[in-house]
Amino acid sequence: MPRLVVIGGDAAGMSAASAVRRLAPEAEVVVLERGHDTSYSACGVPYWIAGDIDSDGDLVARSAAEHRERGIDLRLGAEATAVDVAARTVSYRTDDGEREVAWDRLVVATGARSVLPDLPNIDAGGVHTVKDLVDGRRIIEALTHAPQRAVVVGSGYIGIELAEALVARGLEVTVVEQSATPLPIVEDEIGHVIADAMRAKGVQLVTGAQVTGFSAEDGRVTAVRTAADQYPADLVIAAFGVVPRSELLDVEKGAKGGIVTDAQQRVPGLEDVWAAGDCVVTKDRLTGELVHLPLGTHANKQGLVTGESVAASLGAAWSGREFQGVVQTAITKFCDLEIARAGLGRAAAQAAGFEVVTASVDTTTSAGYYPGAEPMTLWGIADRSSRRLLGVQVAGGSGAGLRIDAAALALWSGLTVDELVMTDLAYAPPFSSVWSPVQVLARSLAKALTA
Repeated sequence: MPRLVVIGGDAAGMSAASAVRRLAPEAEVVVLERGHDTSYSACGVPYWIAGDIDSDGDLVARSAAEHRERGIDLRLGAEATAVDVAARTVSYRTDDGEREVAWDRLVVATGARSVLPDLPNIDAGGVHTVKDLVDGRRIIEALTHAPQRAVVVGSGYIGIELAEALVARGLEVTVVEQSATPLPIVEDEIGHVIADAMRAKGVQLVTGAQVTGFSAEDGRVTAVRTAADQYPADLVIAAFGVVPRSELLDVEKGAKGGIVTDAQQRVPGLEDVWAAGDCVVTKDRLTGELVHLPLGTHANKQGLVTGESVAASLGAAWSGREFQGVVQTAITKFCDLEIARAGLGRAAAQAAGFEVVTASVDTTTSAGYYPGAEPMTLWGIADRSSRRLLGVQVAGGSGAGLRIDAAALALWSGLTVDELVMTDLAYAPPFSSVWSPVQVLARSLAKALTA
């Protein structure tokens, strides 16, 4: 009986394991998970902390018991420490000591870890990262001690979402960001809208400031320090970003050290080894560059592709499915402000060699005369020579965020701005102006291209 060993029991790993269990039932499937949670939504953790979700159990899509009922040998508290490709074994550590398991097929789905720079007192009590359910439990427990002042270091997706969560919990919140505007992955035109929304909710937003360390007393954090000032804190969210957990494989690495794979998630140069999820890099369809994009959407798709590819290697019929890259679509919110982006920003487009034009428009989430219409700002970028759409970013009220899906599909398909203008999109006054907001933006880009 062939044995598949999967390292990692969250989105990518369990998607792969479940696909192999379904498509190649004769195979033995062993999953090693370093923690004690499986198949959960890490993206839901900020909303659990905010109180929008009742418990961590609500974030679990499939429990360990359910996976085991489906015939998967799931081993919790089993941390993989080494992969011997020649011997086809994985060494792993448990509370009972060191162990080893042999494999015929191997999937590495080890995810990513939070970045913690070497700063004074970063290990003090009260400094938290937000990557998984364990982190969420620690913050929920910390909130039971009634902290008054929180500082969020970094205003990427996690930073913004945790700022919202802590505002909802009634804390005084300061956000420290080294870039000029929050959520630096978006352009300043959108960043300023986000900044205004954060300040309107009482957040002290400090931009252009790099954290130099943390003050602590009796082992607990008391303040976050920058070169110019310090900000008192009973609780700190360290949102410095994440990097891939890719050290188990000695292979070609891409952005941030992510594992390079082919379109079936195979690891080139290693026979019968696949990798998927936050530990890998993937191709940006607009530039061809390999990027690290740790999102649950990609992890689940890559896990499915991996499982189908592994099953095919064991004799099952192959679906023909491959992971065909990304256009870097993402969405989040801060309180009532929805924020989304897809494609390239100005700097990335120029670095890729495009001759770019940009445009921004202010519109509304529904027909301007319809009750409840809310402001909405869109920014876009296109290539001058081909007139191809390269990127769209959105910030606005209810209904603004999911406008990005139309833009993402246009980017995926390589549409020009002129083609997007004439695309058949839905219209009725409660949902849109007669020209969809993304088409209003596309018309502005078309005018800029002919100027």
